[in-house]
Amino acid sequence: MTEKKSILHSNGVNYILPFILITSCFALWGFANDITNPMVKAFSKIFRMSVTDGTLVQVAFYGGYFAMAFPAAMFIRRFSYKAGVMMGLGLYAVGAFLFYPAMLTGAYYPFLIAYFILTCGLSFLETSCNPYILSMGSEDTATQRLNLAQSFNPVGSLLGMWVAMTFIQARLNPLESDARASLSDAEFEAVRDADLSILITPYLIIGAVVLLMLALIWMMKMPKNGDKSHDVHFLASIRRIFSLVRYREGVVAQFFYVGAQIMCWTFIIQYGTRIFMAEGMDEKAAEVLSQKFNIIAMIIFCCSRFVCTFLLRFINAGKLLATLATAAALLTIGVMAFQDRTGMYCLVAVSACMSLMFPTIYGIALNGLGDDAKFGAAGLIMAILGGSVLPPLQARIIDCGTIFGYPAVNLSFVLPLICFIVIVIYGSRRARN
Repeated sequence: MTEKKSILHSNGVNYILPFILITSCFALWGFANDITNPMVKAFSKIFRMSVTDGTLVQVAFYGGYFAMAFPAAMFIRRFSYKAGVMMGLGLYAVGAFLFYPAMLTGAYYPFLIAYFILTCGLSFLETSCNPYILSMGSEDTATQRLNLAQSFNPVGSLLGMWVAMTFIQARLNPLESDARASLSDAEFEAVRDADLSILITPYLIIGAVVLLMLALIWMMKMPKNGDKSHDVHFLASIRRIFSLVRYREGVVAQFFYVGAQIMCWTFIIQYGTRIFMAEGMDEKAAEVLSQKFNIIAMIIFCCSRFVCTFLLRFINAGKLLATLATAAALLTIGVMAFQDRTGMYCLVAVSACMSLMFPTIYGIALNGLGDDAKFGAAGLIMAILGGSVLPPLQARIIDCGTIFGYPAVNLSFVLPLICFIVIVIYGSRRARN
């Protein structure tokens, strides 16, 4: 293989060790994302709230991404990618450690503040790490390189799901939602406090791990890749990047992709719980089994991303994106139509189609932006707001229970269907030019 085609070598520079270190951060934010999705259901039970109120977790989580993306880009442009990564890890750790004082209050909203601060750190990480990976080699292999790095994101996600299922969901008080609603105030507070003490432990542990990672990156010499202190010309950079149709449409596509991903991975718990309780399971067993299906979906997602990274060597990125989005849309119709495990199998299979989407949209949108990629990355990270805006809309549909005698949780997947149609359009347009 020639140097030009090598993914992690360029102009005589070997990027393997920096690539490994930065790719480890992909796993860390994957953990945070997917230990959080099941918490919508967990917080709803712990605090006796509706599904809609529980999705405030996602609002706070993805709101942090939105709020900090452009400040992160300005910080990175002023200093460096490495400084951005370190700032992100620091905020991640602070947010995780804030779960302890939140537990002491016994209230819901301090947890939302902790999530918000944690994800301000994730916003720094994603705004830094994604373009940093793109810069570690030839631009010809940038999208393939980012897909490879993003392949390790679901490894962290799998760990987050497993920890949520094994160390949180399985250990929470087995009282079902209806039984919790009938508890006296004193009984409710005792159950709530015991459950919260279980819930915070994984966050405190990951906070310590993140601090260790921060120390390791601080000590290591990282490549500059032309990365140096610049004056911040914010408006000029924004005008340049948003003048590009490919970039503007990429931001829109990313908004709908992240919304679809979070909806499919968050509400698989509600979707599966309805199916399995109809089969005769109690609520807790149905939730745990649903999470097992979610883990299977993530394993498929992880394997599919490695396969898709290989296929990108031979197939146009836009064409492959459009093909997989079409398949995802058809499977989502199956999720809506079936009321038994067949629908659950369709929902799990959607993850195979989603695996390519985030890094490919990202890579297509940032291609050729040069130093403006730092602000371009911020716009694409702000598009993660889709994970904050769309899940509450789906939750409102789910809270209806039934619509014209049909399970509302099934019909709610019309929102991911719309998202995948948007991505089909983007992929098809990018395949032509």
